[in-house]
Amino acid sequence: MSNKTRVQILKWLKDPEGNFPPHQDIDHFDDGVCVGFIQDKTGLSQSTISTYLNAMQNANLVIPTRHGKWTYYRRNEEVIRDYLETLKKEL
Repeated sequence: MSNKTRVQILKWLKDPEGNFPPHQDIDHFDDGVCVGFIQDKTGLSQSTISTYLNAMQNANLVIPTRHGKWTYYRRNEEVIRDYLETLKKEL
C-alpha cells in the first residue's frame, strides 16, 4: 500500500462500472476488470501493472479470474475490510 498507483487501482476497482469501459467479451464486472483496462487507465507498461497486480494478489487484496487468455481482477472486500479494521485498532 506504499505505492500510489496500487492504491489508485484499488480505488478504481471499488467502482469498476464508473471507472472502466464496458467489457466486449463479457457483459458484467462480476469477475473484475481486465488487466488491459487497468493498464490503459494508469498509462504504465504491461509489465509494471502485472508486477503491481501480482503483489496485490500475493497480499490477497485482489482476486484474479481467468477468461480464456485474459485475467480479470476484483477487490477482495473481506481482506480489505479486515485490514482497515486492524489499522483502526492499531493506530
